[in-house]
Amino acid sequence: MRGRNDTGPDVLLLTSSIWFLAKFLRYAFPPLFPQFQVLYGVSNSVLGGAFTAMMLVYALLQFPAGVVADRFGTARVVTSGVIVTGVASLTLAMPVPLAVLIGGMMLMGFGTGVHKTVAVDLLSTLYPERRGRALGVHDTFGAFGGVVAPAVVVAVMSGSGWRTLFFGSGVVAVVLASVFWMRTPDVVSTGQTTVGDNPSLDDYRGLLGDYRFDAFLLVTVGFSFAYNGLTAFLPLYLTSAAGLSSATASLLYSVLFAVSLVQLITGELSDRFSLLAVVVGTLALATIGLFGLLVGSSPFVLGAAVVVIGLGSHGFRPIRGIHLVNLIPDSLAGGGLGVARTVLMGAGAVAPAVVGYVSEYADFRAAFGLLVAANTVATLIAVWLLVTDPGGNH
Repeated sequence: MRGRNDTGPDVLLLTSSIWFLAKFLRYAFPPLFPQFQVLYGVSNSVLGGAFTAMMLVYALLQFPAGVVADRFGTARVVTSGVIVTGVASLTLAMPVPLAVLIGGMMLMGFGTGVHKTVAVDLLSTLYPERRGRALGVHDTFGAFGGVVAPAVVVAVMSGSGWRTLFFGSGVVAVVLASVFWMRTPDVVSTGQTTVGDNPSLDDYRGLLGDYRFDAFLLVTVGFSFAYNGLTAFLPLYLTSAAGLSSATASLLYSVLFAVSLVQLITGELSDRFSLLAVVVGTLALATIGLFGLLVGSSPFVLGAAVVVIGLGSHGFRPIRGIHLVNLIPDSLAGGGLGVARTVLMGAGAVAPAVVGYVSEYADFRAAFGLLVAANTVATLIAVWLLVTDPGGNH
C-alpha cells in the first residue's frame, strides 16, 4: 500500500521505468522526422522548431515541479506527469493535422517535464547510501529508451504504422501511473512522509548567489546544448552530411544510447571518488567524440566517435544530478534542482531549433561545430572547478 515506510527496489524500478518511457517517446521523434517531412511537407527548421517547443515546455516544468514536490510530495507529481504523458501519446496515436501533432508534442513535454527533477530528489531521499548507484540505474533506464526507440520505429513502419507506437505508449503510461501511485511513499525534500516548511521564492533565488553553483550551471548548460542538438539531428546528420545509409544511421543512433551502461560505472565511481574528477573525464570524452564526428568520414570513424560521445555523455548525466543535489540545501532539494534543470534544459531546448536553422542556411557540419564549441567550453569550466576544489565537493 502507499505510504509504507520500507523502500525496496520496486520504487527504483518503477521510477526508472517511467523515465524509460519518457526518453523512449522523446527519442522516437528524430527517426520519425523523415516521415513527418513526407506526410506534412515541412522543412528541417519546422521539425527543429517543433522539437524545441516540446523541450521548452519540458524545461519550464522543472522548477514548478520541484516546488510542488517540496510542498505536497513527490509521488503525486510523478503520477500526474505520467498520466499527462499517456494522454499526449494517445492523442498522437490518432491521424491529426500538423498543428495538433505539435500540440501533442508540447503536451508530452509537459508530462515528461515533471519527472526527472522530482525523481532525482525522490531517489536521493529513499536511497541515501547509494545515490550514485540509484541515479545511475535510473538514467541507464532512460538512455535505453533511446536504444529501443529507433528499432521500434523501424518495426512499426514496416508493420502497423508509427501511430501504433504512441497508442501502446499511452496504455503503458496509464499502467505505470497506477502501480507507481500504489507503491511509492509520498516523500518531500526533507525525506519525511509529511509536508514540511514551505521555502520561499527568495530562498530559491538565493542559490544563484553561490558562484560555484553558477559555474556548474554553466557546465550543464554547455553540455545540454550540445547533447540535445546532437540527439535531435544525429540521424539526419549521418545521412545528409556524412553520406551514410538510413539503416546505418539508425544503427549508430541506437549505439549512442546502448553504451549508457557506463552510467552504472560512473555512478559507482561518484560514490567513492571526486565527483568533479569524473565530471571532467566524462565531458572530455564527449568533446573528443563530437570532434571526431565533425571531422570523420568513414563509417568506422563515425561509429567510433558515436561510441565515445555516448560513453562521455551518459557517464556525465547521473554525476550532474548528484553534484547538483550536493550543492543544494536539503530544504530546497526539489525546487532548487528544478531551478538548475530549468536553466540547463532551457539551453538544451533551443539547440534543435539552432541546429535546424544553421543546417539549412549554412550546412550540417557548421551546425555540429557549434555543438563541439559548447561542450568544449563546458569541459574547460569543469576543469577550473576541479583545480580550485580538488576534493570535488564529494
